[in-house]
Amino acid sequence: MKANMGSCPSVINCLISLVSATWCLTFYCSTVLGARNCKELLHQGVVMSGWYTIYPDGMAPLQVLCDMDTDGGGWIVFQRRYDGSVDFYLGWDSYKRGFGSRLTEFWLGNDNLSNFTSSGTWEMRVDLRDFDNIQHYAKYSSFRVLPESDSYTLIIGPYVAGDAGDSMSYSNYSKFTTKDRDNDMYEGKCADIDRGAWWYKICYNANLNGFYHLAQNYNIDSICWLSLGSYYSFKFTEMKMRPV
Repeated sequence: MKANMGSCPSVINCLISLVSATWCLTFYCSTVLGARNCKELLHQGVVMSGWYTIYPDGMAPLQVLCDMDTDGGGWIVFQRRYDGSVDFYLGWDSYKRGFGSRLTEFWLGNDNLSNFTSSGTWEMRVDLRDFDNIQHYAKYSSFRVLPESDSYTLIIGPYVAGDAGDSMSYSNYSKFTTKDRDNDMYEGKCADIDRGAWWYKICYNANLNGFYHLAQNYNIDSICWLSLGSYYSFKFTEMKMRPV
């Protein structure tokens, strides 16, 4: 979808409305070119991380957080946790649509993830930071989420880079589970035990939508990445994807 040139404000109005003239001149009407994702925005010269409107094929225009700084930039951030201000222990419909705040924490929505990854190859990256502000990451060669009719099944490629270790492959080919839609393989309910929503199996090696603990904690319901320590609850997480 192409943006309508008539909807683009004048440069003067842009300069008046924005504090930074440099920002305005750099990003003025970048969406006129109809970028389908953050990587295309990057190729158009958009170099600052932030929220932008993109025009994905077959989808309505969508505002997304673009990470233009990490590992070459061009990433769509689809999950962020860092202060516990947003409740992630929500139901199927909330995860389907997406929820949260652009200022703090959010989930972009399973429908959006499925629509984005339905064509082409997308790589995925997880960034983690602990309560000592030590950072880790994990990168996967491919990432796909199937449609709702397939319960948003996760298909993830090999772990290819990072120092966090591989905690996602365990969930490969798992259906998405929420507190009101139990699709895991456990005799109990992983979403209830782990206070989150995820591609649970029996139950997880990663639980990035789990309960946010405000201090260092070791609990099964934590925001965990088990290859970095059993049930350690991380302070900050971001999950992001970009086309290859």
